[in-house]
Amino acid sequence: MSRIGKQPIEIPNGVNVTLAEGNTVIVKGPKGELTQSFHPDIKITIEGSVIHITRPDDEKEHRALHGLTRSLVANMVHGVVEEYHKELEINGVGYRAAKQGKKVTFNLGYSHPVIVEEVPGITIDVPAPNKIIVHGPDKQQVGQFAAELREKRPPEPYKGKGVKYADEVIHRKEGKAGKGGKK
Repeated sequence: MSRIGKQPIEIPNGVNVTLAEGNTVIVKGPKGELTQSFHPDIKITIEGSVIHITRPDDEKEHRALHGLTRSLVANMVHGVVEEYHKELEINGVGYRAAKQGKKVTFNLGYSHPVIVEEVPGITIDVPAPNKIIVHGPDKQQVGQFAAELREKRPPEPYKGKGVKYADEVIHRKEGKAGKGGKK
């Protein structure tokens, strides 16, 4: 039995979870609404304020889907109560971000500013010129959007300049002088 999959999911107050046709789960809460369809073999049941996930047998595919489905449903419930967020930092001389309405303008050392618009369900905050916070109820969407922002100028290993996650460690390399010097 899956250690993750057999754990029940508690539904907090203020959250409404419904099952729709096609094994679709709809979760509504104070921070938004999420909908996702799951594999038809995995059984999802709601008993009072608890969600149970069960699998039909111990086939390899069903064992894999059991824990995955439970984690995805739990992330949906958590996301509509308490949003997920990713913090990004901008390092480098002259590198900065500024928010204007629903657009964020990045100056990342290119000959032009990079302009990014918020997508539905995602909010971008810029508390400081070198700090960006991406948050929203969908864990996958927040992570994907943060990764796309990081791709605008990934951190380089020599000086550490670029956009990086706040908790990311950049392994630094020595420059040319580290090779042994002149001969």
